[in-house]
Amino acid sequence: MTISRGDYERAVSVIRGQTPFEPRVGLVLGSGLGGLADTLSERVVIPYCDIPGWPQSTVEGHSGQLVFGYLEGKPVVAQQGRAHFYEGYSMQQVTFPVRVMHLLGVQTLILTNAAGGVNKDYHTGDLMLLSDHINLPGMAGNNPLSGPNDPTFGVRFVGMVQTYDRALRKLARDVAERVGVPLHQGVYACVSGPNFETPAEIRMLRAIGADAVGMSTVHEVLVARHAGMRVMAYSGITNECFDSPDIDMETNHEEVLDAGKLIVPRLTAILRGVLTAL
Repeated sequence: MTISRGDYERAVSVIRGQTPFEPRVGLVLGSGLGGLADTLSERVVIPYCDIPGWPQSTVEGHSGQLVFGYLEGKPVVAQQGRAHFYEGYSMQQVTFPVRVMHLLGVQTLILTNAAGGVNKDYHTGDLMLLSDHINLPGMAGNNPLSGPNDPTFGVRFVGMVQTYDRALRKLARDVAERVGVPLHQGVYACVSGPNFETPAEIRMLRAIGADAVGMSTVHEVLVARHAGMRVMAYSGITNECFDSPDIDMETNHEEVLDAGKLIVPRLTAILRGVLTAL
């Protein structure tokens, strides 16, 4: 499915018909983390189903609405839930919201996700600031930038060395230290899902340098960087990954959602501090 600039502009037109709000910061909120959008002031809420072309969330923990408002005095648009590649959407559909937010005026994109802790020092409820990623679906040919390039959005070949903005990461670490929230910094491995990883896959991911693993975020980051947006991303560690088939435990989505309740206050404290300083 090819998505044209006109498709993005139609979505923008519909949104503009409901609110003249001009956001400068975009938030993408992952599984169990959508509660952050409820803290915005002067909220305007638009269900995804009212926006043409916008992919619908089908996963529990993803409310499926776009929320405009202020957070620490900054004009923000929050994506309360996201679509995933494993739901049957194309990479272009999954990343449709990012380009719409770009056309709405968003200059800085902050993404969150629920992730499994690959690093043995990570525990349920921890936060990890992404310093880099490993894009396994992209390496296998599933890349949102594949196909004809639209130069009105960005260049054909996007550099990825400075993907996660260095100044924003320093700011996040400083804020975390000031508010007393422990914050890891590490590498996020993106997989397609929807199944959780096998013990052998966890051992492989650890061997290639991954600290956390999840099923989202990287596709959106690629499109944001293509559009020249500043990017910062966080993983909420919602489960510890098992690296042995002899453990009598199994990962499930319910524990992911439960851990989100623990993570949201910590993440909110950091994001409020970051937005205040922007």
